[in-house]
Parts: sequence; C-alpha cells; structure tokens
Amino acid sequence: MSDHMTSDEFRRHGHEMIEWIARYMEEVERYPVRSRAEPGDIFRALPPAPPDTGEPFEDVMRDVERILMPGITHWQSPNFFAYFPANSSGSGILGELLSAGLGVQGMSWLTSPACTELEMRVLDWCVELLDLPRAFLSGAGTGSGAGTHAGGGVIQDSASSATLCAILAARERALDGLGGADQSGLPRGAAARKLVAYASTESHSSVLKGMRIAGFDDTQLRQIAVDDTFAMRADRLAEAIQDDTRAGRIPFFVCATVGTTSSNAMDPLAAISEVLHLTALARQAPGHASAWLHVDAAMSGTAAVCPEFRGMHNGLEHADSYCFNPHKWMFTNFDCDCFFVRDREWLVRALAIEPEYLRTGASGVVNYRDWQIPLGRRFRSLKLWFVLRHYGVRGLQRRIREHVALAQEFASWVDASAEWELLAPHPLNLVCFAHRDGNERTRAILEAVNASGGLFATHTVLGPGAAGSAGRFAIRLCVGQTYTQRSHVEAAWTAFRQAADAPAES
Repeated sequence: MSDHMTSDEFRRHGHEMIEWIARYMEEVERYPVRSRAEPGDIFRALPPAPPDTGEPFEDVMRDVERILMPGITHWQSPNFFAYFPANSSGSGILGELLSAGLGVQGMSWLTSPACTELEMRVLDWCVELLDLPRAFLSGAGTGSGAGTHAGGGVIQDSASSATLCAILAARERALDGLGGADQSGLPRGAAARKLVAYASTESHSSVLKGMRIAGFDDTQLRQIAVDDTFAMRADRLAEAIQDDTRAGRIPFFVCATVGTTSSNAMDPLAAISEVLHLTALARQAPGHASAWLHVDAAMSGTAAVCPEFRGMHNGLEHADSYCFNPHKWMFTNFDCDCFFVRDREWLVRALAIEPEYLRTGASGVVNYRDWQIPLGRRFRSLKLWFVLRHYGVRGLQRRIREHVALAQEFASWVDASAEWELLAPHPLNLVCFAHRDGNERTRAILEAVNASGGLFATHTVLGPGAAGSAGRFAIRLCVGQTYTQRSHVEAAWTAFRQAADAPAES
C-alpha cells in the first residue's frame, strides 16, 4: 500500500479543489469580509498532534470549511477596501498551480534555465509595460558576476525585501567608493558608521526595518518632512544632506515613494534627483559621491500601464533602483514584487556567495540567488506570465482605469457632502476621508461599518494636529480588488453614511 496520492486520486481531488476555488470566487460576497474569529479560536479547534495514520482528503476539506474558513479575512471580496489590494485572478491562480506542480527550485540558471530566462523576459516586459527607463532591461546574454555593469530585474517576495536589497547594494557602492568594505560585507568600521540614509516621514516602515537588518543604527536614517500633500520636501532633503556632509557624514541612500501607504502621496522624483545631483557635485568627494536613489512604487506603480498616469514617474530615469508589486494591483496573487536595478554589479557584490557545492561552470548566465536574500526561490514568474498573457496590455489598462474612476467618483461624493471631507489628494485609487465631527466620530463610524461585515476598510493618521496634538484620523478606502464594481463602491458610501446617521450608543 502506497502512502502517496496516486495519479488518479490527484486527478479526482484536483478537480474537486478547482471546483471549490471556483465556487469560492463566485460566492465570496456571502462571507463577512473581515474574520469574526476571536484570538485562539482556530488554534483550539485544531488537534494538538498530527494524525497517526493518513486521513481522507474529504476530511481535510471538511476541516477547511469548519475550522479555517471562519478565521479567513476575505481579501478577494469585492467589498475589501482595506490596506491595499492583494488581488488574485483565475490566470494567476493557475500559474501558481503550475509552479507548485513543477516544483522548481530556481536558485541558479542551471537548476532550471526556463525559470531564470522566463523571469528575465517577463521583467523586461514590465519595463515596456510601465514605460520604465531602458536601463532596467536585463540585456540578453549578460553575466551576473561582479564587474558586470548592466541593469536588470528580479522578482522579490515583497517591496520590503526589495528595499532591503537596495540598501545593501547602496552600502556596497558607498563602501567601495570609500575603500571601506570588508570581506564580511557588514557595515563595520569608521566609514560605515558615517553612512546616512533618507526617507520621508510618510515612507514605508520597511525602510527603517531594512536599515536595522543591514546593521545600521536608527540614528543613521533621516526622516524628511513632507508638504501639504504628504510628499517629501526636496528642499528639506537638501538641507539634511548638507548638514550631514558638513558634519563629516556620508549620504548613501535615499528612498522616494510613488504612492505612500497612508495616503498615496507622490514624492517629487525629479526634484529629489536634482538635489542628489547638486549635493554630489558640491561634495567633490572621491568614489561614488551621489547617494543611491531607490523608488518604491509598491501599489501605485501598476497604474503606469496607462499612459495618462505615468507623470508620477517623472524623474525615474535618474533612479538606481525601482520596485512595484503586481500582487497589489496587477491581478497576480501574492507574492510577487518586481525589483529593477540600473547596475546589477552592486547588488550582486553585496549578496553573492559561491561555495563549492553551488559552482556550476555555466558562464554568461544570471543566477538570481545572487540578487536576493535567501538562496532558494520559487518559479514566481509563471503566474505573472499567465496574467500578462491572459489580460494583455489593453485588458490591464481597462481594469486599472475602472478602479481609478470608481475611486474618483467616491471622492466626488465625499467632497459634495456637508458631513464629510477629503483629507488628502487622491490621484489614483485611494481616498482618505473623515467625518467633520472629528477623530472620535470618524473612528466610531469605521468600527461600526467594519463590525457589520459587509465591507472592510482601514485607517491612518494624517499630519500633526493643532498645537502639537494628534493628526487627523482618516478612513482609507482603496479600490483595487479584482472584481470590485460600481455597485460595491456605492454600497460602501451608503454604509458609511448610514453609520454616521445612526444614533450613538449611550
């Protein structure tokens, strides 16, 4: 008797699973969007030890329904307006299924040439799709070792990993210019302690986390003030760099954001690039005088598939690295972050380790293990390839334009209301708004709406308040789930207004 699932069993259960997923996608609206589980509910419902003998597949699926489903927050619901979209699609799911079936471990070119070369081509497609700088193209046939001065793209698990890799590459370049790199690559010695990085007060928390992982102290990250639109102030960046330079410190990394998490603010890339250029000239320092510019466009980057939204990328041609997440708005299930570098040398020099057991003798190839933190890597490009081929450029453009139009319409309803107000610009698919009665009233409305189960939205706090008080509590409504339509956005607006009109609990 075999313990393995036979081909016939796999075929039968596979059909059942596809049917289950298809039915879930059709019926997802019947579930409360946010899980109703209390802490520990799922843990206590599961047995403390694995089964001694194998159990029927039907029993496993019964427990999926009975135990797991009550603890699921339904990110694929068209009434999911929280955080950011994590929108899958039928084509993406099938690509993920094929990746799982093939079971590729794509750590190097040799371990599966198709895994590496499809990823190179798909990332090049994304350069064309978003009209990114040509310097980010992989360049067919180029090598991956130190000394290779060409750009390229790689799929990371998330924008957080992309930011960390950008920090490591920037550190490598800065230490090389100062002659301060050691064999371990760790930021040791006087030179590394002088390095400083910059990001706005609205930048993602992954910048600080990446700095910590890279071995830097929190004091080596400068948080730059933002303007009334919550975008980085280039003049304040210039002042900070000048102050650090005068104090003998070395600017090595700047993170600009195209679409901040809180409010979708757009940092001025062209002005930031000009600051870096001018301050590098003024320093007249040896080596790599300019700080590395990384641009994080995690969610909003996808909007660049539409030419009318590409203005947010003005100045991107000066960036050293860039990332966006197809798993946030390009109908590709998590995880899938596209990370591009202008010069791969510094990334590879920071991350490449080649023990004897990984040596292959293959030359003139890309080994993506040297472009990321872990050694192993999944065949992530398959699902993105499936999505791009299924939707095509025009299909993607149509869906993105629909989402943006729905968000703009929602913003118009807020703006026309006497009880509600907009708290930030809304260039794309995210609207930040609040009730005019103040923070506590807005918070109570959001809690009531989320408790109803009909939709799920989240919040942020924008700007400092008067006399140093807390900023404004804002509801964030993000339109980007694959199957969201106008009726869902209308229902959300109705839910917020009804919650505001309901009598307050005593």
